[in-house]
Amino acid sequence: MTQHQWSAVDGYFDTVLGDEDPALAAAAQAHIGFDLPDIGVSRSQGKLLHLLALVQRAERILEIGTFGGYSSIWLARALPPGGRLVTIEWERSFAETAAGHLARAGVADRVDQRVGRALDILPDLAKTGEQPFDLVFIDANKPDTPEYFDWALELSRPGGVIVVDNVVLGGAVADADDPDGGVRGMRRFHEKVAAEPRVSATTIQTVGAKGYDGFTLAVILPDPDDRPEAPGPR
Repeated sequence: MTQHQWSAVDGYFDTVLGDEDPALAAAAQAHIGFDLPDIGVSRSQGKLLHLLALVQRAERILEIGTFGGYSSIWLARALPPGGRLVTIEWERSFAETAAGHLARAGVADRVDQRVGRALDILPDLAKTGEQPFDLVFIDANKPDTPEYFDWALELSRPGGVIVVDNVVLGGAVADADDPDGGVRGMRRFHEKVAAEPRVSATTIQTVGAKGYDGFTLAVILPDPDDRPEAPGPR
């Protein structure tokens, strides 16, 4: 299997299942204006986020890492009337570009953009009494992912879902001796998830137009005192 074949298969599925319109297509090209690699989610990954939000019946979504707004559009379009997406971006120029794409997509009225360091903004969300989130998508600075996960857990309701992107990093996550900060962050993240009794999680490896990577899906379990008792013998 080669990158060419992975991309060809993604291209086929994008053609028949992608549902991408001009607003999404423009947001997908945001990296070109910044002379960066294509670091956003793929079309099929964006659609997956949209479907997860629909399945979750999410009314409140938190996104850590806006970039050009591509995944933000997919998530915002899954919200019901009155729903809200809070999206955080460190780089102001990225956030400004995303704002234009969100407006073009017709979802700016349901998106609350925050600009700054996520580890400064997330505690503020907690202090201001934000209602718990139903879905959190983390796709930002990889070394800080364990701390993003801590705050996602703090800010979400029982039954909420946390999705973390780029957790495989081309397979490098399996190398305990890799000195890269992103790899070390993802290994710390997985160790944290494994030790956290409040969540049930799995990581899925993926291949496609964006290469070899993967994502983690975690569900926040209800408080043990709130779980229904198992039915007894009749």
